[in-house]
Amino acid sequence: MTAAYENLRDRDAVHIWQGRAPDALAPGDTDLLSEEERHLVRRLPDAAAVRYAAAHAALRRVLAEYLDVAPGDIVLGRRPCPRCAHPRHGRPRIDWPPTDLDFNLSRSGPRWLLAVVVGRQVGIDVEDGRSLDVEGASKLVLSASELAHVRSAPDEAARSHAFFRCWTRKEAVVKASGVGIITDLKAVDVRPALDGPVVVTHTEPTGPDTWLVQDLSVADGVFAALAREAGSTGPVVRRGDEEPAHRSDPAECPPRYGQHDQQQKGVLVR
Repeated sequence: MTAAYENLRDRDAVHIWQGRAPDALAPGDTDLLSEEERHLVRRLPDAAAVRYAAAHAALRRVLAEYLDVAPGDIVLGRRPCPRCAHPRHGRPRIDWPPTDLDFNLSRSGPRWLLAVVVGRQVGIDVEDGRSLDVEGASKLVLSASELAHVRSAPDEAARSHAFFRCWTRKEAVVKASGVGIITDLKAVDVRPALDGPVVVTHTEPTGPDTWLVQDLSVADGVFAALAREAGSTGPVVRRGDEEPAHRSDPAECPPRYGQHDQQQKGVLVR
């Protein structure tokens, strides 16, 4: 393993990477994808294909920095669903090379966000704050206390902000647990009145029962959140702002995510 992996493991840290898709499909990106992923790219509309390929190629390039293998040699799979044990819709994992590195990827529009850890479960979500029926969506996915918090906001913009804080936190938690939004999202109360980090309870047949959840500062109009096991004590460190293939120096950037991926989508369809 590389020094980046050892640093991540020894500090019990979470590394956050982010980037944006280019305007056109890059052959170098599709070359890194699995046959199944390339098949999906061929079926997607042009803009969606570019974004999918760019994010998943970037994922492999980032993981290669920790695993000391060529990006195209990395084999990705899924863990069994914690509820039904189905092998096709659990948390993503690295099938080769053997490793206890873990990750979670989220995409919204051209933007992607990736969390990487060692030996723990992690979930991340990013949303571009698109216009939506906040009241209607809130009734479907928010707990009573979360709904009251959103409705108490003074204007439409503040209500939208409060809703997306709830949504990204919930998504991060259920992605970390591996069950996705088939769970009752109203039962996952993410305490949006608090800036965080906050401790959230969410229990599945396997994995942790409590999660440490915090908002991530990404860009104006973009909402994001990270969920990790509540026992995690290490720092959350921002790494690459852009696609890491163009980075020659893997040194860590200063921490910037202080206290302030395409599984199924329900209310907010990608």
